[in-house]
Amino acid sequence: MLPDDALSLDSGPARTPLAVSETLSRTERLKARHFDENDHPYVHLERAIERYLEPGDTVVEAGCGRSAPLLSKLGGKAARRVGVDLVEFELDEGLEDIELIRGSITDTGLPSSSVDLVISRALMEHLPSPRPAFAEIQRILKPGGRYVYLVPNLGDYGSILAKLIPNGMHPRIVKFVEGRDVQDTFPAYFKCSTQGAIRNFCDSTGLEIESCEYLGQYPAYFQFNSVLFQLATYYEKLISNVDALKVLRGWLLVVARKPA
Repeated sequence: MLPDDALSLDSGPARTPLAVSETLSRTERLKARHFDENDHPYVHLERAIERYLEPGDTVVEAGCGRSAPLLSKLGGKAARRVGVDLVEFELDEGLEDIELIRGSITDTGLPSSSVDLVISRALMEHLPSPRPAFAEIQRILKPGGRYVYLVPNLGDYGSILAKLIPNGMHPRIVKFVEGRDVQDTFPAYFKCSTQGAIRNFCDSTGLEIESCEYLGQYPAYFQFNSVLFQLATYYEKLISNVDALKVLRGWLLVVARKPA
């Protein structure tokens, strides 16, 4: 699942900015009525990070993004914050203490067994071959250190559609649905988006899975249409309230540990 992605754009008349604004206003009201922002998967991830992070720790975010928004929230909660990404960085003022490595998570250059916690958010689905990333994370983690991350679940309809739609079409779709810059939309492969795949990658690189939790969220794919958003809300409520349907939820929150 590409966060807040959705479907198509070349059908129907062009909408005016006012029409778009009115649609977003309606969907925002629906979202506020039916969904608790404190129950968003991103919030669950932040809580999990804070649960394991100690003041003297070194934390590394894989795929931190241009402005490292997740790392920026951890100021004063870790001794050292390191972000790794292939993009050009654009940090806000006051975040100069965040160390940035422009490169791949498969080759960070960090010393072995030097990191207490590795984190990532919506990264692993973009790797055509996740195993080298897992191996590098295992290498840099201290014994007993953890990798806490959030990845789209391939059982979710959004992930299925994103996997079926050619990657070349994703930037235009995302631009239409949520206005995200084309430069911030990346190819998606979903090689690490099921519990079985996650277990295989962890087992083959020496990590142990502590927990793997299914999480849902509001139907971000349908913010462009309030009627579809309402229908999708009914679906989200169903799979959120019926445990047997949890495999259809949008996200997997995973905690993996390097054995002590």
